Amino acid sequence: MDTHILTRTESGGAVPAHDLRHHGDAEVRDDGSALIDLAVNVRADTPPAWLREHIAASLSGLAAYPDGRAARAAVAERHGLPAERVLLTAGAAEAFVLLARALGARRPVVVHPQFTEPEAALRDAGHAVGRVLLREADGFRLDPAAVPGDADLVVIGNPTNPTSVLHPAADVARLARPGRILVVDEAFMDAVPGEREALAGRTDVPGLVVLRSLTKTWGLAGLRIGYVLAAPETVAELERAQPLWPVSTPALAAARACVGAGALAEAARAAERIAADRAHLLAGLRDFAGHGLRVVEPAEGPFVLVRLEHAAAVRSRLRDLGYAVRRGDTFPGLDERWLRLAVRDRETVDGFLAALGRVLAAG
Repeated sequence: MDTHILTRTESGGAVPAHDLRHHGDAEVRDDGSALIDLAVNVRADTPPAWLREHIAASLSGLAAYPDGRAARAAVAERHGLPAERVLLTAGAAEAFVLLARALGARRPVVVHPQFTEPEAALRDAGHAVGRVLLREADGFRLDPAAVPGDADLVVIGNPTNPTSVLHPAADVARLARPGRILVVDEAFMDAVPGEREALAGRTDVPGLVVLRSLTKTWGLAGLRIGYVLAAPETVAELERAQPLWPVSTPALAAARACVGAGALAEAARAAERIAADRAHLLAGLRDFAGHGLRVVEPAEGPFVLVRLEHAAAVRSRLRDLGYAVRRGDTFPGLDERWLRLAVRDRETVDGFLAALGRVLAAG
C-alpha cells in the first residue's frame, strides 16, 4: 500500500482548511427544516414509542440528582465488563473533550477522513494534532504502519464516518502499543449486523478506549447519551474531568433501556434493515456511473460516501427538489467533490434517486 500523508496542525497556528465544527444537522436547520433528511446519520422514525414512554416515566424523578450507578452497571453487563471499565457521558462528543483535556497526550494523531470532533476537541485543549490521511486510491482503508510510532494518542472511527469503511478489528488493534492510548469511535458499530469487527468489550488490547453512542440507532441526539469503555485507571482519569452529575436522569433511563435484551434484539433487526436499504441505495447510485458518480465501497455504515464533479451545485439543486445531503469538504482528506448520504427506507431512497437523476441529467 502506498505511503499515507501525515500532516501536522499546531495549536494557535493557522486555522485548518476544513471546518471541523460543521456537521450534518446544519443542512436541516432553519430553511432546511422541511427538507427530506439524508444529511444526518440518525436512524429515521426513532425513538420508538416504547423508548419514549420509558424516558417519559423517568420525569417523575427529576427532583432528585441523577444516580448513574444502575445505568453504568447495565452498560457493563451488556459488554461483559466490570462497572469500573464504564463511563457514561453526555453523548460521545463529551468523551472526546474529556480525552483531550484529561489524558495529557504529547503527540496525538487522528486518522482521517473521520468525524471531526476529536480533532476539534484536541485543538481546543491546546494540542498540536497530527493527521494521517487515508486515501481514495486505497479505498480509505487503514494501513496501521502509516501511523507514526511515537504517537501517544491515536483516534480512529470504525465503521468510519463519512467513508462507511469497516476496518478489520485486527488491523485496528495493531495500532495499540504500551504507552499509547488507542481511541476507537464505534458510534455506528451497532448499525453493523453482528457488530463484526467491534473491539468493545476487549480487555486484551493495551491502552484501548472504545466510545459508543446511543443517539444514532435510537434517535436520541437531543438527549445526549453515550459511554466510554476503557481500563479502570483511564476511566477514573476521565471521570475526574467531568462535572458533577454529567448525565441527566432521562438519559440514564434511556441508557438502561437501550442495552436491555429486547432493545439489543431490536437494534440487531434494525441493522439488518439498514444493510438491505443500503444495498438498495448503492445499486441505484451505481446507475449514475456514466455521469461520473463514484461510490466508496464496500460500505458498512448507515451512510455512503460519493464523489462527483460539481458536488456543491448538485447539493444545491437537490435542496431545491426537497432533499438535504451532507457536504463532504469539511472532512480532512476530502474536498468539494464529495457528498455523504444517509441510508433511508426504500421509498425515500427511490424518491431521492429520481431527484438525483433529474439533477445529473440537467448537467
